[in-house]
Amino acid sequence: MAQAEIDPPQRQSLRFLWLYALAVAGGAVSYVPFLTLLLPLRAQEMTGEGAIDLLAYIAFAGAISASLANIAFGWASDRSGVRRPWVFAGLALSCALLVSVPAAQGTVPLIVLIVAWQIGLNMMLGPMAAWAGDVVPDEQKGFLGGLLSFAPALGAASGALVTIPGLASADERLGLVAGLVAVMVLPVLLFGQPRAMPQLMRSGAETHPAPRRFKRGAVSRMWLARLLVQIAEAALFAYLLIWFTGIDPDFTDNDTARIFAVVLVLSVPAALLAGRWSDRHDRPILPLALGAGIGAVGLVLMALSRDLSGAIAGYVVFGLSTSVFLALHSSQTLRVLPRPETRGRDLGLFNLTNTVPSLIMPWLTLALVPVFGFSGLFTVLAVLAAIATALLLTMPRSN
Repeated sequence: MAQAEIDPPQRQSLRFLWLYALAVAGGAVSYVPFLTLLLPLRAQEMTGEGAIDLLAYIAFAGAISASLANIAFGWASDRSGVRRPWVFAGLALSCALLVSVPAAQGTVPLIVLIVAWQIGLNMMLGPMAAWAGDVVPDEQKGFLGGLLSFAPALGAASGALVTIPGLASADERLGLVAGLVAVMVLPVLLFGQPRAMPQLMRSGAETHPAPRRFKRGAVSRMWLARLLVQIAEAALFAYLLIWFTGIDPDFTDNDTARIFAVVLVLSVPAALLAGRWSDRHDRPILPLALGAGIGAVGLVLMALSRDLSGAIAGYVVFGLSTSVFLALHSSQTLRVLPRPETRGRDLGLFNLTNTVPSLIMPWLTLALVPVFGFSGLFTVLAVLAAIATALLLTMPRSN
């Protein structure tokens, strides 16, 4: 016992952390270009003007199946005591179903195939998320969160890559995406070799090397804070172009895409710096609170803006701060989950904060924009982000 007390904290290898971050980015590549570019184009080819309705049905069915599958396979990996075989199986199944999309010639077969693909995808994503909790100690979770900020940037970049004119046909693009995912996920499965962290697999104060850092209420606070920020993110993702063009009719979708790209690129070094700072100063929650708070300021600037330059500036403030928040939140959530033996299931419940906003946001927008305009919507979203900030700033620690 005395030796355990004087030994320095064990750290995970940088090789595993980088390979794991690459695999998580591969997860983003598996769905970002498909759901945002390739699937809408295929739906338009199949149904023409009915594409919007078809995509709405797909989005609803996909969100439900993804939510349930993430919880189910996280729980299955908990019960089996292993993560990698589930990630392997999910990778193989999701890639096989992705390249099978051209075989779905009708709307119902396409919806069924997308639901099956979401199940396979979350067979990979759920256990993969829990794997980090098994092997990455608290002292490196901030740095891990910074590395996870590469995922959305690479997801967006992959969409630009596979749609380069002349590079591949519509069907070949699906195979290209599947190949990219395999190349990014397989290295951590084959060569990651993480150091065992048995202390991360024990629960209870009597077996843990230190008292719990956060009280039980921290779990619900972290969950609700992310949900509130994600509602704002979902609203901006869906309606940003419409808002910009309402201010300046000459503003194009390509202009919006460039702004998205700038925010994603800037968020990577910002998240890495914030994550390293939180590790060194043992302040894991403060960067999250600041991210949500600055995001609220950005939304207020957007609500008050009357010209394009002010609108863009407000969105950059919001987008940059919340991108850092989401990256760091994904890793710091692993600190507050109370039971390692149900880590995969619990992360599946946290994943609801990614899917539920897509069901809430349209109704919120329809209720506010026709009456109060986008300024009213942004004001309400700013209040939600401010509530998230308050939840995090007042989170009690046990020591």
